[in-house]
Amino acid sequence: MDKRPIGVFDSGLGGLTVLKEINKRLPNEDIIYFGDTARVPYGHRSKETIMKYTFQAINFLLTKDVKAIVIACNTATARALVESQEKYDIPIMGVIDAGAKSAVEYTKNKVVGVIGTSATINSKAYNKVIHSIDNSVEVIGKACPLFVPLAEEGWANEEISSIAAHMYLDELVDAGVDSIVLGCTHYPILKRTIGEAVGMDIKLINPAKETALSLKKVLKKNSMLNEREEEGVCKYFVSDINEQFSKVAGEFLKREIPEIEKVEIQKY
Repeated sequence: MDKRPIGVFDSGLGGLTVLKEINKRLPNEDIIYFGDTARVPYGHRSKETIMKYTFQAINFLLTKDVKAIVIACNTATARALVESQEKYDIPIMGVIDAGAKSAVEYTKNKVVGVIGTSATINSKAYNKVIHSIDNSVEVIGKACPLFVPLAEEGWANEEISSIAAHMYLDELVDAGVDSIVLGCTHYPILKRTIGEAVGMDIKLINPAKETALSLKKVLKKNSMLNEREEEGVCKYFVSDINEQFSKVAGEFLKREIPEIEKVEIQKY
């Protein structure tokens, strides 16, 4: 048994969608969450900058003696996961493999949409993983850069988000996709609005669920599960304190968010 916490990192509050799924499947685990709220969004930044930010986040989480790290950010996964796994001697996983696997398993007509930040879509990370599983699947990527700030502002279910969803996603509907991967961990916060825009016949795939299951398998395989009986504790850290984080996080997680601590992430 390993009582050390799990580290979860995202560019902002989007990683809370992954944290929520981890809590469901690993309720006894303590979690250290870091959101890089001072530098969100990552989607328009260079690979080198994203790698720097990712390494700083990992370095911070390691000071909390975490036993494993989930990069709960598709952009950071696409741009820095491999380098992170090579650099650090600790289990580190991202969110793209899980989403790609789910897409291949679900699609019936083999036409899959992937939405994400510009960096994630331009990296074609989902295309590569999906095609490594089934090369016959057609992948149509669409960058939706406004979705992250809309989620961060708490406007997920406002009219402005509905307008943006139609402008981004109508072409995917017209292209005949039968499923859409929510290729950014912020996007499940907008799931209702996205679902209304594309209709009930198109399946929305949330990689967070499969990521949590994959994490559980890794911990079990390495005898790292915390098998105590009491419920785990989540501690929250951000690079910039703002009231919106607590408000949106509380509404999404359906719980009161405890004190959030600011981190001078540049030190790491």
